[in-house]
Formats: sequence, C-alpha cells, structure tokens
Amino acid sequence: MLKIVITSFNPVKIAAVREAFQASFPGIELQIVPLEVDSGVPDQPMTDEETRRGAHNRVEHARQQLPGADYWVGLEGGLDSFDGRLMGFAWMAIADSQGRISETRSATLPLPPQVQALIDEGLELGEANDRVFATLNSKQGGGAYGLLTDGLMTRESIYTQTLILALIPFVHELWN
Repeated sequence: MLKIVITSFNPVKIAAVREAFQASFPGIELQIVPLEVDSGVPDQPMTDEETRRGAHNRVEHARQQLPGADYWVGLEGGLDSFDGRLMGFAWMAIADSQGRISETRSATLPLPPQVQALIDEGLELGEANDRVFATLNSKQGGGAYGLLTDGLMTRESIYTQTLILALIPFVHELWN
C-alpha cells in the first residue's frame, strides 16, 4: 500500500491524485490522506514562479506535518500575464520518502478578457469564472478548463496528466 498525502481537500485534486497514482502504480492499493497546509504564497498566485513555489512549499509543509508517508503531493493553480494576456496553469510537486522531488507544470490556458478584468479587480480565478459563466464553485468541478472547452478538458483531466508527468522520475527506469 502507498500512503499519499495530498495538500488539499478539494475533491477534484484528490481524484486527480488518485487517478495519476493508480495509472503509475497499477495494482497497488492507495491510501490518500488530505491535509490542509499553507502554501506560503497568496491565495491567487500571480506569476509562474510564485505558483511553482506554492506547490513546492505545500509539499515541504506536508512532509513536516505528516512524516511517514510514501509520497507528498502539492498542487497550486496560478496565473501569469504574457504579452498582456492572462493565462492559467498549475504546478504539481511530488516528494517521495527518499527526499526526491519532481515538479511539472500543466498546460497553459488563455483566459477571456471578462475573467481578466475581474482578476484585475482582485478576485480569485474560481470566483471570477463563477461570475462570468454564471456557475457555482467551478473550481471543484471542471474549472476554467472545463468551462472554456465545453468539457473536452477539465481541471481534473489536466491535473491528472500533469501528475502522471511529475511521477515519471519515481517510476521510470532511467531515474532508478
């Protein structure tokens, strides 16, 4: 059995972690342990580096609070502007019991001007999406990915793919 600490109680993030670990460690039973930890960055990270640091900080704080796991997973959604256009993405950090850490970044999502205007007013992405798309708690559903692709991609599917990539150094023979 693998004990995996995930630094969130968000059901979308928990499902993505479960799917990624099941795909990467087929046939092994998983114990997923959600834990709320401080990211050390603002609730809405506004740069690529800030977002990456948030994921990494979550892993480090989780390792300190709940030692004895096989893996600790930190997920941090963030935003950054490129040529004046707001983009959304997430960083995933995974640490193992040997102290190794792997980090990957998700696909980058262009956000519409209406969402960008609300972010500029100080709203977090989830709240801005809920207002623009007239939804409730979209960040625990398909998120901006689902809303903007009509469900072709979702926050969970993107996070699952990104986590599978972050797990490569733990499962691929070239890293062993």
